Amino acid sequence: MQEKRFPIAKEGFVFIGIAGNLILPAGLYLGWPGGIFFGALTLFCTYFFRDPERVIPAEEGVLVSPADGKIVDISSTEEGRYLKKPAIKISIFLDIFNVHVNRSPVAGKVLDLIYNKGSFLAANVPKASLENEQNALILETDSGKKLVCIQIAGLIARRIVCKTKIGETLHRGERFGLIRFGSRVDLYLPIETEIRISKGDKVKGGESVIGILR
Repeated sequence: MQEKRFPIAKEGFVFIGIAGNLILPAGLYLGWPGGIFFGALTLFCTYFFRDPERVIPAEEGVLVSPADGKIVDISSTEEGRYLKKPAIKISIFLDIFNVHVNRSPVAGKVLDLIYNKGSFLAANVPKASLENEQNALILETDSGKKLVCIQIAGLIARRIVCKTKIGETLHRGERFGLIRFGSRVDLYLPIETEIRISKGDKVKGGESVIGILR
């Protein structure tokens, strides 16, 4: 059963509060344009940090999308940093209008968390996967399958939030973090994974099936 939550991620409260508290002062000192600006900013922050409930697929072996966004890459590659073997790479680009809460693609144990500082290139370019600031989760399922889920900062995103810890077990579709203001999530999956999505598809975190672990 999914936990019931407030529909706004708590990380957004400070931004919503600051913008909201500036509406009246801005209106008084800057006139109606200032009030409208901070009113619009408050609405945008509320929208950006929304955290809707999702219907998590229950079928055995299902992989769900870790993020809302657009599939910008599906390719076979040699994953040499974490898995150190051939893998299928799936990249999801999140624009500022997508939900930015990240969810676990599988039920599994967090074997490791690896944070790397880096650049802030536009998240929709391929080299962002290697050069941008990022946080990698190495997950292992009950059947022993290992995969990597990487939160990647983008041109505007400057803050990666990861709430899980090494040794914890995540449920499929469980929230584990978010990335603020535009970003990218990369998945590296076992090479035998049956992929169920195509490049250009739009997906929802925790709900869209992206593949089946074989």
